[in-house]
Amino acid sequence: MKRILTRAATVSAAVVTMSMVPLAGTSFAATCSGAGCDNLGPRATGCETASVTTVRTIDNNSRKAELRWSSGCSAAWVRVTNNSSNSVFNSYGYIEKFDSAGKLIRSLSVRVPDTTGGSDWSNMLGGASYYYRVCIAFVGDEYPMKCSTKF
Repeated sequence: MKRILTRAATVSAAVVTMSMVPLAGTSFAATCSGAGCDNLGPRATGCETASVTTVRTIDNNSRKAELRWSSGCSAAWVRVTNNSSNSVFNSYGYIEKFDSAGKLIRSLSVRVPDTTGGSDWSNMLGGASYYYRVCIAFVGDEYPMKCSTKF
């Protein structure tokens, strides 16, 4: 009888533990909103899956920057992709946040991966009453910085 109770307790504990482990593909509610998302990661907060659209794209020497907007979080970030086979030049993607008067409030950056097809993203800047744009810049003077229009 004692062995049956021990086995039943072990099975019960395993069932409870397994119910707390998220399954692959499970989406969670976003954990931030607006300016509360500033400098937080879109994946870690759930904003990456909260109604995301690409609202602006800029290409600079086969390095692409996308302005990603999560309406579920009211936050934006830059996703960068290297579409070039030339990994000699270091480049960075930027997201910039502006107030209604056009004053730059804050900027975050992410390095464009060296590998062709590689991509990465920055942390977020948030708030629906701001304007955002993305840029691609290179280290050195080989190529000028290019930026999207504001959104």
